[in-house]
Amino acid sequence: MTDQGIHAGGSGGLGGDQGFAPPGTSIATELDAAGVPHDAMQRLAELEPGKPGSIFTSDLSVNEFLLVREVGFRPLGLVLGSSIYHVGLQIGRWGSNQELDVLSQAMYHARELAMSRMEAEADALHADGIVGVRLDVEMKEFGADIAEFIAVGTAVKAEEGAGGGGVANWRNNKNQPFTSDLSGQDFWTLIRAGYAPLGMVMGSCVYHVAHQKFGSKIGNIGKNVEIEQFTQALYDARELAMTRMQAEAEELHAEGIVGVQLRQHSHTWGSHTTEFFAIGTAVRPLRPDHIIERPTMVLTLDA
Repeated sequence: MTDQGIHAGGSGGLGGDQGFAPPGTSIATELDAAGVPHDAMQRLAELEPGKPGSIFTSDLSVNEFLLVREVGFRPLGLVLGSSIYHVGLQIGRWGSNQELDVLSQAMYHARELAMSRMEAEADALHADGIVGVRLDVEMKEFGADIAEFIAVGTAVKAEEGAGGGGVANWRNNKNQPFTSDLSGQDFWTLIRAGYAPLGMVMGSCVYHVAHQKFGSKIGNIGKNVEIEQFTQALYDARELAMTRMQAEAEELHAEGIVGVQLRQHSHTWGSHTTEFFAIGTAVRPLRPDHIIERPTMVLTLDA
């Protein structure tokens, strides 16, 4: 696909609707409003966490499961959200560095749909949060302009005394279950250090990088020289993604963001159009007088 036929997304924006039903509505109504299918509602209803004889599901490893339990959180069930998104058309200028803002909005909105449906499933289980979240994009064989956005994690409930006790509410300031893409080990360390996750925050920027003029290419042959227009384009795109991620953390009243990843994907758009995606876990201190334990030295016996 050439740069002149770049595909871009449909409705929604960088601050799009989360898909949650108004307060006071039933769980089934909330799930339906978020776009969760009825089969998922039935699966969640069958889990019945906390009842004798009921089971939980989780994608945590054995070590992660034990650490999450040790720090005071009980797994309730595997929750997921999916959005298969068709992208439209946006034209990119051959010789210009520019953000393809419609496509940026599409990538953001599709991920938000997947995340909000996963959060709605966790809400149906009366979870306090979701740990070990994975947020992936898979291009589908239905067409070059169709992708599935998938969010998967383990819903958890805080038990009495979780995090050392004294925490009345583990949900964020939007009264939604917290989300975290930290591993079980990192989640355990975070809680033991006196911090709690608020939510996964992200920023997306799809950027078209201008083509070099033929004369510039010829002039650079055999030379060590910075290609300033490429540097500036990639620099700008990363900064836009990071700024949008930070804005989401500020909305959650976070103290900071941990585990930040800055990913780069070309998807199916060609070599001169790239998505820069920033994602991390926004955190808050549990109490003002928390003390971070000193790390202990561990010596491996492996050769």
